[in-house]
Amino acid sequence: MSDPLLLERDGPVLTLRLNRPVLHNALDPTLIEALTRALLDAGGDDGIRAVVLAGAGASFCAGADLQRMRAMADAGEHENLADALALARLMRTLDELPRPTIARVHGAAFGGGVGLVACCDIAIASPQARFGLSESRLGLLPAVISPYVVAAIGARQARRWFATAEPFDAGTALQIGLVHQEVPASQLDLAVARQVELLLAVAPQAAAMAKALVRKTAAGGDGHAQDRDNAALIAHLRASAEGREGLSAFLDKRPPAWAARE
Repeated sequence: MSDPLLLERDGPVLTLRLNRPVLHNALDPTLIEALTRALLDAGGDDGIRAVVLAGAGASFCAGADLQRMRAMADAGEHENLADALALARLMRTLDELPRPTIARVHGAAFGGGVGLVACCDIAIASPQARFGLSESRLGLLPAVISPYVVAAIGARQARRWFATAEPFDAGTALQIGLVHQEVPASQLDLAVARQVELLLAVAPQAAAMAKALVRKTAAGGDGHAQDRDNAALIAHLRASAEGREGLSAFLDKRPPAWAARE
């Protein structure tokens, strides 16, 4: 039996490739656990500066495994809760990973697959990609992935797509903010590589902290407290070794130490 998840490391870049191509990389407990574990390991490895999430075969991720869903329909609420919490842990781990992430999307991206896309910092899709939040057709809802999808596309769009379960194409995904870029299939790897190179050119600590800053800012709260926190953050970064190196490199008209690919 082949591994459900392939780890491909190229220096500071880690590609996590969902590897259940016959089932369009549908999520089952084994794949969910493997992906969660790989992300946790990546988050603890300072040598990793970018993570690419991709799918083997014809699809990115077609959502939940149908056989697993059939089994869970016959299970009790306690078992279903444990199953849903495992998926929630995966999504939270991906969303809060202290490494920049890129979703390379082709083929089907449904249900949990849309959640994976929404949790990544950058999402690039080919025109052949197809998306859908089809849970309501089954009498369900995309509950576990909803915080990330709503954050990506906004409440107004989410109300439509959650309720209708209507599939949509890459152009629509771009329009509503689920993906950042649509490129021809032949240029998908090149577009991902371009984003990787951009990420490797920025300061690792700053890249790792960027999503936390965005999340905190988007959550709102007391404006004066935000001002104090943001001032403390920039003061810390300016005084850090990375901040000093970045400023020195700029003034010396040379690349910073982190810009050279390891």
